[in-house]
Amino acid sequence: MSTTLPQPLRNTRVLSLALNLPGPAALMRCVRMGAECTKLEPPPVAGYPSADPMGIYSPAAYATLHQGVRVLHAHLKTAEGQATLHEELARTDVLITSFRPSALAKLGLSWEVLQAKYPRLSLVRIVGAAAERAEEPGHDLTYLADAGLVTGTEMPPTLYADMGGSLMASEAVLQALLERAHSGSGVCIEVALADAAAWLAQPRDWGLTTPDGDVGGNHAGYRIYPCADGRVAVAALEPHFAASLCTAAGLPAAGDAQVLRAPATHEAVAAFLRTQTRAQLDALAQAQDIPLHTLA
Repeated sequence: MSTTLPQPLRNTRVLSLALNLPGPAALMRCVRMGAECTKLEPPPVAGYPSADPMGIYSPAAYATLHQGVRVLHAHLKTAEGQATLHEELARTDVLITSFRPSALAKLGLSWEVLQAKYPRLSLVRIVGAAAERAEEPGHDLTYLADAGLVTGTEMPPTLYADMGGSLMASEAVLQALLERAHSGSGVCIEVALADAAAWLAQPRDWGLTTPDGDVGGNHAGYRIYPCADGRVAVAALEPHFAASLCTAAGLPAAGDAQVLRAPATHEAVAAFLRTQTRAQLDALAQAQDIPLHTLA
């Protein structure tokens, strides 16, 4: 079996004007799919490594995001910058942006203008929220809050909307090229980070991850438990995995979901896991084919 990643974007040129995280993360995906990727940034202010905020507050993340990306600098509000931009656009298949629509229009980059000048160019327009809300300010945290994914005052462990949006944007690049192959013309696809958050929230909306859902804590085989020297994430959801977990906990080898939802089963599994060290649980997982992961 070949371990070489497919290169569906080989011989494709992608230009990005997008700063911060979603756009560069989408561009990173495009590089991995074989695209020739260029990013056009404003010139950095004296004393700073980049005009992209990510390059200032997280140089390591910026470096990872831009591996294999050709980075150019230009002031888009100047004639020289516009000349550089349009020189690149003339050889570009897909343009990625993260400006508000009004800012794109001021830069002469509305979809109508681009389509008239470059009929085969596609635009992937990353915005905060879709349609009439595209001018609203926001960030990952506000989009997660809007989707109901912020609970209490704890910060989310990662930037779900930004990273989900980057995947949607790289998917949009593929969609645009497939559509052009059929029609011969470029297309404009809007990717809203709020929509990415809403997409990620669907398991919760379906009741899967709410407290009474089987992957929300209601099933004793799918929970996070304390163990003797840390924690253990148990994912013994399917009946054969759940039966193995029950056997290990000294219970009848029942994988029936109703049994695994019973309070007595929860108590017995929790009591067993509290007596086990991480090393013991790792060994148990390997010996009995139980999906679990131990944590400090």
